[in-house]
Amino acid sequence: MPTPTALEAGRRIATIRRTRRMTQADLARAAFVSLATIKAIERGARSPSDDTLDSIAAALAVDPSRIITGSTRTDGRVHASIPALSAAIAAYDVPADVPPPTLPQLATAVAQLTEWRLAAQYARIAEHAPRLLTRSLTALHLCTGADRPRAAELLAATARSADAVAYKFGHRDLSARLIDLMRWAAERTEDRIVQATVAYVRTETFFAARAHAQGLTALERAIDAGPSPIGRDTTAARGALHMRAAVIAGRAENPYAAKHHLAEARRLSSTLPEDSYNGTRFGPDSVKAHEVSVAVSLGRDHIQTALDVAEEWTPPDSMPAERRSGFWIELARAQVWAGRPDDAFESLKVARSIAPQHTREHPWAREDTATIRRLKRADAESLTAFTEWIGAV
Repeated sequence: MPTPTALEAGRRIATIRRTRRMTQADLARAAFVSLATIKAIERGARSPSDDTLDSIAAALAVDPSRIITGSTRTDGRVHASIPALSAAIAAYDVPADVPPPTLPQLATAVAQLTEWRLAAQYARIAEHAPRLLTRSLTALHLCTGADRPRAAELLAATARSADAVAYKFGHRDLSARLIDLMRWAAERTEDRIVQATVAYVRTETFFAARAHAQGLTALERAIDAGPSPIGRDTTAARGALHMRAAVIAGRAENPYAAKHHLAEARRLSSTLPEDSYNGTRFGPDSVKAHEVSVAVSLGRDHIQTALDVAEEWTPPDSMPAERRSGFWIELARAQVWAGRPDDAFESLKVARSIAPQHTREHPWAREDTATIRRLKRADAESLTAFTEWIGAV
């Protein structure tokens, strides 16, 4: 018999879903759960687990507490998982006493984790990553021969997804340790594309330390050491490094380097379809999104470039949620600088609708929301609600 809590949660989910003009199938796809699960939850036949509740709330662009009163916020559960993530890598060089997974089993689990990362489903990653890190490390220690490089590649991918949680939620020391683990694993892959991907992610440590000039140097060395762009995979790997180098060059106040790397990324992307992926999405649309990122990184004198790009182009739905929401967050910053707070607020709402967890934890989104609120103190109730949701009060 359905419980009152389950019935109430189901009704709220159905009501919010309809206001979003989503079908049950739409919600199932967006939340990464089965259609049968959505139907059962909406009719009150089952209560959503914390994991499922997070995914449904993210897909509906609401806080979980809007669905179940008193539910723990996503960020609280993510922060609670950090000790387990730290423990999983503390003894990375000592095999754990756990049953070793087969590489196909491990590959399936890692692919799911990567899918959650691209969709900004951080709570799901936080729940599953500690155990998967342990299993990935065990596989690497026990594999021999041709299986060992593949196990190392899977470990690097697992650590990257875990790092997305640590970095986005402000655990920078743990993020640096996970990146070191990625580098350690990449050395054992004997794969220059994997090593290029790790160099891309390592840039986070330079962003966090505001060591932008050193980060640019590190990326340029990685480009020089990377594989030649002679095929789809190697071209995508090299192009992604140029995209990243353009952004950090902007932060380093080096417009010449920023424009050079962006031009190289644009040139390489012209030979590839958008769905090229080697750990980082690369293609013409990804480069277009980075044009906005580079313009904002270069500062207020370059915001017209960001605004011009947005006038002609917006990210397609096929682009990963994390990158799409990042585009709107960066555009909002340019709009705030341009004295367009109403447009900036609309951009932030779009970012939230795409990837709520990513938007709420993004420092620029929080800072710009606070700025908009100061500029428009007597504005609509929706701005106040948004400000409270993002924690800019």
